[in-house]
Amino acid sequence: MKIACSSASFAREIAEGALTQLEWLDLCANELEVDGIVFDEAGFPRRDDEYCAQLKKLAADLGLTVAAYAARDVFAPGGEAALPAALALGAPLVVATAPPACEDVAAWGAFADVARERAGFAKALNVTLAVRNVEGTMCASGSDLRRLAKDVDSAWLRFASDPLGAGGPRELDAILAKTVIAPCTIDPLAGFAAPGDTRAVTIIRALARFRGFIVLDSTGSDTGARTAYHEAVARFTGLRATALDANPVP
Repeated sequence: MKIACSSASFAREIAEGALTQLEWLDLCANELEVDGIVFDEAGFPRRDDEYCAQLKKLAADLGLTVAAYAARDVFAPGGEAALPAALALGAPLVVATAPPACEDVAAWGAFADVARERAGFAKALNVTLAVRNVEGTMCASGSDLRRLAKDVDSAWLRFASDPLGAGGPRELDAILAKTVIAPCTIDPLAGFAAPGDTRAVTIIRALARFRGFIVLDSTGSDTGARTAYHEAVARFTGLRATALDANPVP
C-alpha cells in the first residue's frame, strides 16, 4: 500500500493562484512526503507537450511516482483525449468516472459500447482505464464495476475502488483483484484518522494486501485545507504503521 495525493485536493488553492502545480509537486514531496501523485484534469494552466514534460520531469526529480491522470468525462464525446494526456504526463492509468445513473434501460448498453471503444484506444496507447465506484453514477458499487468489466472484456479496463463506497468487505474482495488504484474520499479532513474515526481503519484493513496506490482525496473545502490535509495524511500514516506492526501482512 502506497499513498498518493491528487491535485484535486488542492484545486481551490490552484484556481485562486495561491499554489501552482509545480509548487504542489514540491509540497507533495517535501511537506506531505507521499509516495506518488495524481494529476487531476482540472487546474492545468496549459496542456502543451512542453509543460506536461516539465511536470513529468519535476515529479521524477522529486522522487514522486505519477500514479494516474484523473478525468471525469472519459466516456463522453471527445473523452478519449484523456488517454494521450496521461501518456504525456507519464501516467500509466486514467482514473475515469462513469456517466450519471440513468433509468433508461438502453443507457447501460450505450455506456458499455463507449467503454469498449475507449478500452480499445487505451490498449493502443498502453494506458489502462481505471473506473471509479461513485454514488450517483452508473458504477456506484462493486457489482456495477464487475458488470462493466464483463461487458467490456478488456485487460485495459480495471477498477479504481474506494473501499468506503464499495458496498462492504465481501464486495470489495470480489473486485480487489482488478483494482489498480484506490481513491478514498476523506472529507471532512478534521476528523479523518483521529481517535474514534472508523474510515481510516476501514481503508487500512480493506487494503492491507493491496500493493497499489491509495489516493487520499479531498474536495479541499475544509477551512485551512492545506494544514488540515497535511495533518490528516500524518495521522493516517501513523495509524497505518501501527496497524501493520500489530498485524503484519504475510
